[in-house]
This record gives sequence, structure tokens and C-alpha cells, in this order.
Amino acid sequence: MSGDLKIGELAQTVGVSRDTIRYYERLKLLPRAGRTESGYRIYTAADVERVRFIKQAQSFGFSLDEIRALLPTGKPGLTECQHVRDLLDSKLKDLDGRLTQMHSFREKLAAYLAECEEALSRKDRDTCPVLFELSLTSSSARSANNHRKKKGE
Repeated sequence: MSGDLKIGELAQTVGVSRDTIRYYERLKLLPRAGRTESGYRIYTAADVERVRFIKQAQSFGFSLDEIRALLPTGKPGLTECQHVRDLLDSKLKDLDGRLTQMHSFREKLAAYLAECEEALSRKDRDTCPVLFELSLTSSSARSANNHRKKKGE
């Protein structure tokens, strides 16, 4: 990419709105843009890469505050490196937990699918076994909730 970009060109290049670019500047995720003589913001190829990094980090579940901590702010030292390491370690643990939950949920859905396939192949029931099971689970949860409310828990 050659040359400087105005805000609309940057926004179009990286697939965000102009307001998003301005917001990133206010949050200091993007350095303050230079200006033309007529007052237009001017962005560089480095700004394009920074916004792409921000969007990619967001897609991986990083908050804007966390992303700010990952962006270089000057002379990086061991303190900053330790902070980044801690942030990445925390994110990996969070991701591992979510993956475990997703795998468990996937197994439950696969079991439900097998129950549906079996019921449909036999054609001997008027009720979907999965919906029946879910309605029982839901009824049990409501009963337990009502019981706790009556006991004042």
C-alpha cells in the first residue's frame, strides 16, 4: 500500500466505519492521526495494520482494554512483557474452559440427534424424545425454583 489514507479510505480498507476509527483514536488504540492543511485526518500503512490487529484480536475474544495492553506504547520492557504474558495466559485458560464446555454441549447435541434419528426411523412415537426430555428438565427446574422460593432461599 502506498501513500496516506483519509479516514474513509482507511475505514473501507479495513472494513470498519469512520466512527470506529475515531473511537479507536479516542481510546488511544490508534495514535492521533496527522492532518492535512484542510484538516482531514491522514493515516498510514502502519495504521491499517494496527486496525487489522485490533479487529483480529476482538474476533478472538479480546476486549478493547486488553487489546490496548497488547499494543506497543513505547519502549517495551520486561514489565510490559510480563503483563502481556499474564494476559495471554488468562485468555488461554478462558478459551480452554470454553472449549471444554463446547465439547460437552456438542456431545449432548449429538446424543439428542441420535435419539431423534432413532425415533424417526421407528415412527412409533407421537412425541419427539428430545422435546419430551427437555420439557421434563424444564419442569424440574421450575419446581426446584418454586420450592426454593417457598422456603425463602
